[in-house]
Amino acid sequence: QVSLVESGGGVVQTGGSLTLSCRASGGITGQTLAWYRQPPTRGRELLGFIVGNGVTDMATSVEGRFTITRDDAKATVYLQMTNLKPEDTAIYTCNMAPHNWGQGTQVTVSS
Repeated sequence: QVSLVESGGGVVQTGGSLTLSCRASGGITGQTLAWYRQPPTRGRELLGFIVGNGVTDMATSVEGRFTITRDDAKATVYLQMTNLKPEDTAIYTCNMAPHNWGQGTQVTVSS
């Protein structure tokens, strides 16, 4: 069982930036990790994922604003978010395929 812990959430103004971190117990080398979010009144949305060699695939809705990177030495994956909008307000959660989930971190974008 892998433990995932997200951090870095908070309140940011529209147009601002924020970087979330997801640290895994036991390492992430070779693993595929993904970021999801769930806004207050909607279902969970896949934002993108990063495979073991660093290749990423981002959802169209956030491509160009959000980036996923990884640091295997730190067993950490990052979600870098720029030009944030109020509709980005959500709980952000990381996942290590297939069934390992963190508790999530709240991001609130104020207008």
